Amino acid sequence: MDLLVSHTALRRLLLWLLGLLTGLGLAVELAYARWRSPELRPLLGFLSLSYEQNLPTWYASGLLLCCALVLAAIARDAVLRGAPLRRHWWGLAAAFFYLSMDEAVGLHEHLGEWLELDGVLYFSWVVPAGGAVLGFGLLYLPFLAHLPARPRWQFLTAGALYVTGALGMELPLGYWTERHGNDNLVYALIDLIEESLELLGVSLFLVALVEYLGARVRVSLVAPEREVSSGP
Repeated sequence: MDLLVSHTALRRLLLWLLGLLTGLGLAVELAYARWRSPELRPLLGFLSLSYEQNLPTWYASGLLLCCALVLAAIARDAVLRGAPLRRHWWGLAAAFFYLSMDEAVGLHEHLGEWLELDGVLYFSWVVPAGGAVLGFGLLYLPFLAHLPARPRWQFLTAGALYVTGALGMELPLGYWTERHGNDNLVYALIDLIEESLELLGVSLFLVALVEYLGARVRVSLVAPEREVSSGP
């Protein structure tokens, strides 16, 4: 028997979970903005996409870790087959292990401590992070060119969604935060869009990776049956 993972079913599950987390986060933000009840604070801290080390953060970190594990499996298979650009797969696996850890503890927020900017660059960590993303993208152009068309566009679409959320939405969020602070509904809504785009990008990337891996590797769950001898 083989382990068969339907990427279609996985996509439905991840999009359903994304909708659930986003819906719960939006509901608790609206409820708190309307009533400002102290009883809602623990629920807000646990479900809001604007907070750290809560349910959405753990889920995002877990998704990134799953991507890293599937990437490592693809890299190992590429090594066994002697496929070209196998180091790129290992590089992606390492990058997603880092992103998973960063999502859990917020390492990226310390990148901009040596910069004091304002306006849309109020969260100044986006400057070094943007440079790193650009360099990483240029380094991986040969890798993308080598991929078949379907996974190439799947990876590019997922990456564009993730970067738009992680970096692009930090610009209006920084502009608003500098002028109005972060304890208001508009901040929460901008941040919710940002985090939702990140989760959508990672979800689609994981589905694409599972589809890519499934087309190349079959995982046996049980050993093949032994032949039964008919003789004495």
